[in-house]
Amino acid sequence: MSLTEQLFKHKIVAIIRGVPEEKADDVAEALYQGGIRFMEVTMNTEGAAGMIARWRKRYTSEMFIGAGTVLNEQMAREAVEAGAQFLISPNVDEGVIQCGLEAGVDLYPGAMTATEIVKAWTLGAHVVKVFPAGSLGISYMKELQGPLSHISMMATGGVSLDNMKAYAEAGSRAFGLGGSLVNRALIQEGDFKGLKEHAMQYAAAAQQL
Repeated sequence: MSLTEQLFKHKIVAIIRGVPEEKADDVAEALYQGGIRFMEVTMNTEGAAGMIARWRKRYTSEMFIGAGTVLNEQMAREAVEAGAQFLISPNVDEGVIQCGLEAGVDLYPGAMTATEIVKAWTLGAHVVKVFPAGSLGISYMKELQGPLSHISMMATGGVSLDNMKAYAEAGSRAFGLGGSLVNRALIQEGDFKGLKEHAMQYAAAAQQL
């Protein structure tokens, strides 16, 4: 099964952004125990490369670890060197996509307009991240399916437990989930059991879609 097929099976990418490095391993383990199988460490998180490398070694084939907020080719190369299995960006950057293609990793670039979505797909994206989904709305995702149903899309930004089903029905094959899943309050309190239980709700909901 390809990485993209695994993504469509598990549906959720947990976005690790700004998590203190001393709590990061506990966060990753809580998410794993909660059933999350894709984690994106944003490159603007302190210690991001180290987290990617560490978690690739720890979870081997049990989790899929990638890099997010990959804004340029330099970031892409750093992420690939750390072991990232996929690259996610908020925009369509040809250098990032080319670097990912050369490295043989999956690419989920972010796009908003139909022009950007088609460009990302044409350049070689495996899945196009529709961002910011929360601002664009579920109806926007649905309307894109008319002319662009052949392009695999992932809603990111504003997706929650309450609207995942609606986004899926509108055409989203997967979801990028930040604060709604990687709950900052639970992390700050050190309530990793609570984070695990929180993640379990999302993982269970995703499997019902």
